[in-house]
Amino acid sequence: MSRGERKAMIRRNRPGLSLSRQCDLLSISRSSFYYVLKGESPENLTLMRRIDELFLKYPFYGSRQMVRQLRREGVGAGRHRVRRLMRLMGLEAIYQAPRTSDPHPEHRIYPYLLRNLEITRPNQVWCADITYIPVQRGFLYLVAIMDWATRHVLAWWLSNTMDAGFCVEALNEALSRYGKPEIFNTDQGSQFTSYDFTGVLKDAEITISMDGRGRCMDNIFIERLWRSLKYEAIYLHELTDGFVAERVIGEWIDF
Repeated sequence: MSRGERKAMIRRNRPGLSLSRQCDLLSISRSSFYYVLKGESPENLTLMRRIDELFLKYPFYGSRQMVRQLRREGVGAGRHRVRRLMRLMGLEAIYQAPRTSDPHPEHRIYPYLLRNLEITRPNQVWCADITYIPVQRGFLYLVAIMDWATRHVLAWWLSNTMDAGFCVEALNEALSRYGKPEIFNTDQGSQFTSYDFTGVLKDAEITISMDGRGRCMDNIFIERLWRSLKYEAIYLHELTDGFVAERVIGEWIDF
């Protein structure tokens, strides 16, 4: 039974079975089911949504440029606040930014293998990325796995945390449904460099490729997916909670 089929069986108001118990029975992690939203003030949530909209239009904006743009719009927000929110949202400008922190010393970074590579067939290269999804009283994170040749979304998961678990769940679902790619490309996010995620790829004998630091354009096709998803679905609906977000995203991807 696929992740989608299992999650479709879960109901908010099922008598005698809490959401947690339903998740346990269906082997779905509670954190990946995302019903407890991340907490930020309403003011910050509004600001985060606008930052996300601006970043889709100006992916080269760092925190300084974002603050200037917000002030031009009459929004007074300091750089430290904007930088914290951008980090919380997982947003990083596409230029090579100064290294403000070292990566986990035990997490290996792999070279980028797609430059000048002709990608002509399904299952030659898959990619994955995470994006921020605003909802009425909080926000979620969405991971998607895509085939570079067909642009088909192979699997996707929503979560209320940025740990590796929901990324591994999406990866396992894609592998079980579509076989395996020759190369798997991601950014250098801790979710994708984690032992849990890279271990699945190594066990399946899949070659690992990673974008250059601060270069989201190395994964351009999935960046286009996020832009289309948000303009054509996310920002056209009032996402009151994770259930609505799941429905809207699922309907758009199916379409």
